[in-house]
Amino acid sequence: MSEEGKQPAARKPVVSIEKAQKARRKFLQSVGLTVGVVGASLLGYIPVSSARAPHLRPPGALDEEDFLASCIKCGQCVQVCPVAAIKLGDIGDGFGIGVPYIAARDQACDFSCDAVQCILACPTGALTYHKPDFLGVRPGAPLAQAPLLKAKAKDPEPRLNLKERFGLARLARPESCLAVQGKGFKGQSRGPEFKGEMRYVDVDRWAPIPVREHPYEREICDLCVSECPIADAISLQATGDGRFIPVVQEQCVGCGVCEMICPLETAAIVVDGRAPWQGGA
Repeated sequence: MSEEGKQPAARKPVVSIEKAQKARRKFLQSVGLTVGVVGASLLGYIPVSSARAPHLRPPGALDEEDFLASCIKCGQCVQVCPVAAIKLGDIGDGFGIGVPYIAARDQACDFSCDAVQCILACPTGALTYHKPDFLGVRPGAPLAQAPLLKAKAKDPEPRLNLKERFGLARLARPESCLAVQGKGFKGQSRGPEFKGEMRYVDVDRWAPIPVREHPYEREICDLCVSECPIADAISLQATGDGRFIPVVQEQCVGCGVCEMICPLETAAIVVDGRAPWQGGA
């Protein structure tokens, strides 16, 4: 073909400055999104490598690694809890996101369901009455005997079918404890704004009511003992001069009621998730 018959080469369209800036912004947004997704996924490693205290899991929870592997995050345990004690982990929990736990200070497990419905509702065995033999038992986790539920004391079968504790209470701040100071308590345990609930058998065996609707009047503060739903789990022992000290017993299962009901701004007694019994509080 002659030079005259050749078609002129097509010129690339000129990209305006505005379009170039738009394309650049889109690229940077994509890069930022990618970095954010990767960073969020890496957050899963942070709680594992950190030294923070383990969550208090619901009753019957397997040991932490087995629990995380077994829980499918279905939320059925959350749905059946009569006092809404069970929450689901958020993004800060890394691999535990969506996994159930109990924040005892906000709302403890008071066994209002009698039969521990969260265990019955769990479809995978992450919460269970009977741990498989091949999983073994952590030292200090087994209970000496099945817990006696105070609310069922007059029933033909008053004990819970729990074999292991899921936490253990501890007098973390004895210097601030009202009983240790020989002081009483009068009024709403956690104030008028507190939303926590508990079952009071003298009010209604089956319907939990807000703690703020059940004021107390005690010459010596003993709420952690009197409101504990498990018999022989904690006692108040005299130390002399009208002073007393709460003493955690082996039957403590770790429900967290003592921590929730403590009337101090910062609870004197706390519950440590997964903590073993070591022969003392």
